[in-house]
Amino acid sequence: MNDDTIRLVTIGRILRRRWRLLAVLAVVGALFGYGTSVLLLPPRYTAEASVLLPGQWEERELLTQVDIATSSAVVDRAAAALNWGVSGTELQKDVSAKADDGNIIKVSGTADTPERAQRLSDQLAQQFVTFATRIAGGSTDPAADTATEALRKQVAETNRRITDLATAADPGQTVESVQARTELEGLRTALQDALKKLEDADPTAAKANMVVMGPAPRPTGAAAPTRTQLIGAGALLFFLLAIVGHLAAARVSRRLRTEPEIAAALGSPFLGVVDVPGEQRGQHPEGSGSRARLRRLLGTDTRWDTPTPHRSGDEAERRIRYRRVCARLKDQLPAPRRLLVVVPEGDEVARRAARQLVNEAGGDPLLRLVEVSVDRPIVPDRATESGVLAVLSAGSWTAGELAGIAEACTDGGHEVVGVVVAGTVRTRPTETAERLADDATLTFAVQGHATGDSA
Repeated sequence: MNDDTIRLVTIGRILRRRWRLLAVLAVVGALFGYGTSVLLLPPRYTAEASVLLPGQWEERELLTQVDIATSSAVVDRAAAALNWGVSGTELQKDVSAKADDGNIIKVSGTADTPERAQRLSDQLAQQFVTFATRIAGGSTDPAADTATEALRKQVAETNRRITDLATAADPGQTVESVQARTELEGLRTALQDALKKLEDADPTAAKANMVVMGPAPRPTGAAAPTRTQLIGAGALLFFLLAIVGHLAAARVSRRLRTEPEIAAALGSPFLGVVDVPGEQRGQHPEGSGSRARLRRLLGTDTRWDTPTPHRSGDEAERRIRYRRVCARLKDQLPAPRRLLVVVPEGDEVARRAARQLVNEAGGDPLLRLVEVSVDRPIVPDRATESGVLAVLSAGSWTAGELAGIAEACTDGGHEVVGVVVAGTVRTRPTETAERLADDATLTFAVQGHATGDSA
């Protein structure tokens, strides 16, 4: 795993063999998200009011109005009008504004209840309109107001004089009098049109007339992140962290997986691979304690990073492998051939393979099975045995652990004469039933202990 690229099949293997643990961690993540929503991020509600800006507006002018809507001048006035005991500086983090299509400024307010959010949004929109109208209207420039009013008075005075001139003209129907009155009326109309165009062209007159488009709708749901979103995010986060943790652990794992590496770590020749029918439980004994039951419940008693066992042949083909290993031992050892079969403690697959190997040997060579602790390995002192045969499963032990077993063998006066690697295989359902029936009649050698008891 540490040299292979991460593939989808690896992810699928984790999901298939660790689904219980992943489900528990997802539930823990959901509870973490719920606690976060209660303690750190309680539900918040956002209301939005719309302000219409009539007239022609450029994009930069709209952006300026957005900044004005959230400025301290507007927010301070809104805070004072609401009288919630909150300053404008504290309230500013709960307000926002944005420019929408159609010259509309949308002002938003966020609070801990829908009612307060609605009031905040409405008050902010009202204060924005009041402030923007003040700075855009004529009230901020008295000189401009005076000039405009003087122009209107002059136009009105001119209209009166035009009327007097038309009255003083010859009331007859001569060509000259009709032409004079027509010219005076044309002059009056031209003055009125010019004044109207001047008023229409005044940008402050149009842009100062902002309108709040009704009260803000009361929010019916909490603003993001909602409690549901936090719960889902917590569950997803813990699930992904569990996946990444499995991949990282496999990446840095130092367990030996190939036969040459295992043989080199023990410093002995490799004799062969034997097959052990796979079981639903993992490679380690189940145990009966609370921790063992918890591991079985979570599915952590089964190794996830081992490849899926390939389908094996029948029982006869598997026994052939054991007999070939026994034959190689006979060719390699002088008579009398007596060996200790050393199995790492906790390696259930290796223990089953060693028992089968003892049974197939039939006393030639004479094998005595012992299990040694990996943490503090102790091998019985040499008596009549001529060496040690190490049986273990691939992917379960590191080079340092196997080197410790080899040193324990040396301390006991034994030479490791060979290594046998055991692997699990899948059997046919009918063969499994037959094997269970046959196991009741098989007689294996009694397992010894690391203290030197005979088999």
